[in-house]
Order: sequence, then structure tokens, then C-alpha cells
Amino acid sequence: MKKAYLLIICIVLVIAAALIYLNHSVSITSIELSSPGNIAMNEAVKIVLDKEEQVFVRYWKDGAAEKLRTPLTPKAKEHDVRLLLLDPNTVYHYQVVIDKLIDVASKEMTFRTREQSPWLVHNWVKGNAPHDAAALDGGMVMLCNARLPGYIAMVDGKGSVKWYWQIDDIGVRAATLTPRGTLLAMLRPPVRDVIDDTPKAEADSLREVAKPIRRGAMGFAGGTAIAEIDLTGKMLWRINMDTVDGGKHKVIHHDVRMDRNGNIVVLTRNQKPFDMATLGGAGIDTLGGDGILVMDNKGKKIWEWNVWDEWDTDHDPLLKEFAYDRFHMNSLNFDKDNNYLVSVAIEDQIWKVNKETGKIMWKLGKNGNFKMDTAYHFSFQHSVHINPYGDLMVFDNSLWKKQSGAVSFQLDTVKWTATPKIHAMLPAAKYTSRMGSAYVLPNNNLLQCSSKTGAVMVTDQQGKIIWELNCYFVPYRAEYISPSVWTKYFVKE
Repeated sequence: MKKAYLLIICIVLVIAAALIYLNHSVSITSIELSSPGNIAMNEAVKIVLDKEEQVFVRYWKDGAAEKLRTPLTPKAKEHDVRLLLLDPNTVYHYQVVIDKLIDVASKEMTFRTREQSPWLVHNWVKGNAPHDAAALDGGMVMLCNARLPGYIAMVDGKGSVKWYWQIDDIGVRAATLTPRGTLLAMLRPPVRDVIDDTPKAEADSLREVAKPIRRGAMGFAGGTAIAEIDLTGKMLWRINMDTVDGGKHKVIHHDVRMDRNGNIVVLTRNQKPFDMATLGGAGIDTLGGDGILVMDNKGKKIWEWNVWDEWDTDHDPLLKEFAYDRFHMNSLNFDKDNNYLVSVAIEDQIWKVNKETGKIMWKLGKNGNFKMDTAYHFSFQHSVHINPYGDLMVFDNSLWKKQSGAVSFQLDTVKWTATPKIHAMLPAAKYTSRMGSAYVLPNNNLLQCSSKTGAVMVTDQQGKIIWELNCYFVPYRAEYISPSVWTKYFVKE
């Protein structure tokens, strides 16, 4: 019996020795750190092993108890691991860990992040304004700068820029999170926007609406390129619109989205030759309209829709007045069945467009298909989408009432009724005649953007401001980035 025990012990020792040998048969050849683009909040860790294995990086702020770790890399000899959302000018500790039966960890090392770039140091959150950081529910606000250099920034509830991406040759009009967790950006040549929206008389408002609605295809919010960026800051691809479909579509009119199949969907400027003599004009001219273009990420056209194919020009009382921008579609999104929702500003309506036939399925708003209380009619609205409650939501610029804010409607397509659900109007001082956005946050607060006043706010569902961000440029819209977005890049240990 004693001999049997000794034999078992010997076998166990041999197996343990073999496992220890195999576990430590791989070693770290080198570790190099760098700050891509000299961004203070982003550190790249390049790791080289002598054999192919999976690794992760454990890291934590100096003096902090909480430790973070990156996800496991694919099995390889060389690994590029990104540490994101770091604090500037801060000491971090880190270890490289090889994933084995018994993990093999490097010694504990440290690095200090760069100081924040001076152009990102701004009084984003003022102490004399509502500034309860908890109102953002741990997330961040994503803003885009359309001047040069163009950039996308994510700002937390305390007013610190935590993520940043820059492009030098063009501005960034807007960006949105895609279904695959990347960012889709609409790029445009820099045009100055002005923070000023003093309420005007109705006649002046009409003239203001008409100002950008001239013969140029660009308008005041046209994009000329699209890019997809991952959250490490890498640009995955870029499409210049003058290369798409033989150069037919030179600009994006206001919006770009990615559908669930990874296709790119944009609003375009569509023109139509028309004899203006029928309207008392001077012969053949060009009407300005809108359309939807679906393409892959190389710019190959998949599907196209032209509003003029669905519009009765012979019985349109507004055609002469708004000839050069008849509809001014300013927002695009997807309904629950994946058909298209478009905001038609001149009509004060939301249209649903069939993604296969191009037929207009219904219209919501003034003179639309749904019965609704006229007190809840919206005007020159933006940022159409389906909110987490399943209701249709827009930011009501409310051009005629001059008080903007978030509104949503429960739609019944059997009884054809639109029931108001959210009506969170901002204070009159936050009125914005153009641009803007409104979204429901995970904690049921609302993120609202009053573009022409430079204000981004978290409000309750009655419009009371709980938190306010002070933007030094005109934000076309402000989107919410949830903490859950980052689980692909790091988790708490």
C-alpha cells in the first residue's frame, strides 16, 4: 500500500512538473508603450512573445483599489492592446498576463499619461449651471466639431474629455454609434456655424428658413464624405461622395446611418428639371429635393429612392416658394420593421418610406395620416428615431412657437392615432430654430441638444434641466455613449 501511495505521489509530481514547464515555456520578449496620435486618454501596449499565446493587460490608477483588464487577444506572437478612457497626466500601474492554466504575469510596471491637449481643456460643465454628473447614468456625451481640424469628442458628466478622434483635412458634422459598436461619421468641408438664435417674428423666421435653401446642392449641412472609426481611434475606411455612383451624389444631406446588415444609408440631394413657367416663373429650372441612398462601405450602390418619383408637382402650392429645397429632409433612421423614417422639415412631418418599394407608407404631423391633438404638432423637427419605449421620438424645433424640446408619440396604425407620451420642452432661452436632438437615457432622463445656443442638457421628462454642458462650437446633435459600449475593450476585475 505504501508503495502505491509513493507511486501516485510521483505521478502527481511528474504531471505538476510537466504542467509548470509547459505553462512557463512561453515568455515575453518585449513590451512597448506609445500614445497613438499623442492622445492623452489612449495608450497602446505592443507585446511580443516567443510563442503564440493569448494575453490581456491588467491596469489600474496609482492608489486606486479598482483594477481593470482588457479582453483576451487572439492567439499570436505579437499583440496590440489598447487602454482607453485614461485620465490625462496620471500614473498607471500595469501587468501583461499570458493566459495559461496558471497565468504568467510580467512584473508590475508603471507609465504616466500625457497632459491633456490644450484645445480640449474647456469649461464644459460650469458650476453655476445644473451639474449633477449622476444625471448621465455613467455615460458620456458625443459631440462633433465641424471646423478644422474636425473631431469627435466624448465628454463625461464632470466635463472631462475621455475619448477623442481628429481628422485634419475636413470637419465632422455628425457621428453615430453603429450596430457593430463603431462610429459612423459624416464629414464636411468646414463652414462656420454661429451660436445665436434670438427669437424672431414669424415673417423673419420664414426668411431665415429660406436662407440656406438656395440653388447650391450643399446647403448648410451637407457632408461630402463618410468614415467608420473603431473605438481605438482607427479609421476603418473612408468614402468620398464624389466617387459614388459615377459622381451623381456629391453630398449627404444631413444624415448617415448604418443598417443592421452593415450597409450605409444616407440622405442625398436629388434634383429635377422643371418648367417654372407653369408656376409663373421663367422657363426650365432645377427643383431641389431629397432622396435615400443605400451602399456598401466601398461606395457601391445597393438601392436608391428619389422623392420626386413619389411627389405630385402639379398640385403643390409650395413648389414655387421652396423650389430649391422643397422638402429639406434633415434626419434619417429606421422604424421597428427596418423601413425608413425621414424628417421632412418643410412639411413639419415624419414620413415612413418602404425600404423595398420606396412608397411613402404614412405621414405623421400636420396634415398627416394620424389623428393627433394639434397642440402637439411639431415643426422643423430633427433627430427622428424609435426610443426605448417603442415610441417615435423627435426633437421639436418648434419654429413657430419658439420653444424647442423632446416629444414622442405612441402610434396606432389600426386606428391611425398618435398619442403624445413625452413632451419635455426646454426653457425659452434654449430655443433653437435649426439642428438639435433628443434621446432617452437608460435612467429615463432625456439628453437634449439645443444646437444654436451651444447647450447640451440632461432633463427629466418634463423638461427640467438637471445637467448642462457648455459647448464652445455649434453641436449639430449630441448622442449618448453608454458605459456598456466599452465592455469590448475593458472590464472590471
